[in-house]
This record gives sequence, structure tokens and C-alpha cells, in this order.
Amino acid sequence: MPHFLAASPLQDVIFGASLYFPPIFKAFALGFVLWLLIHHALREKIYAGDIWHPLLMDLALFVIMVSVSQWFLVKW
Repeated sequence: MPHFLAASPLQDVIFGASLYFPPIFKAFALGFVLWLLIHHALREKIYAGDIWHPLLMDLALFVIMVSVSQWFLVKW
């Protein structure tokens, strides 16, 4: 068997890491990206203070985005 067709140990490590990587961290990472997009779009309204306290609004949006990303990862 040629050397380039043999499975390398690095591929096994990468595949194993993707299997055993904590799913909640995947949800946090995807939720953070979604939060960045939503936060950028709503920044003026959030920091105007008309809706809610800005930090509480940011935190609530982040929790919602992590929940949405967890749902998306479970359904996908």
C-alpha cells in the first residue's frame, strides 16, 4: 500500500477530537458568532437604553443565541 493512501495518526487524532470535543463548547462557539452578528445589527438600539439595560440585553441575546445554536446542532 502506498504511503500517501495509509491513514496517518494525525487524521485519527483530528477525527477523535471532533467526536469527543464537548458539544456545549460547539454551541457556545456558534452562539458567540451568531451573537456577534445580531449584536452588530442591533447595537444602536441596545445602547440607546430604550429597551433594557445594555448589559442585560447583551447577556440575554447571548443566552438566546447559544440556545438556538444548541438546538441547531442537535437537529443537524
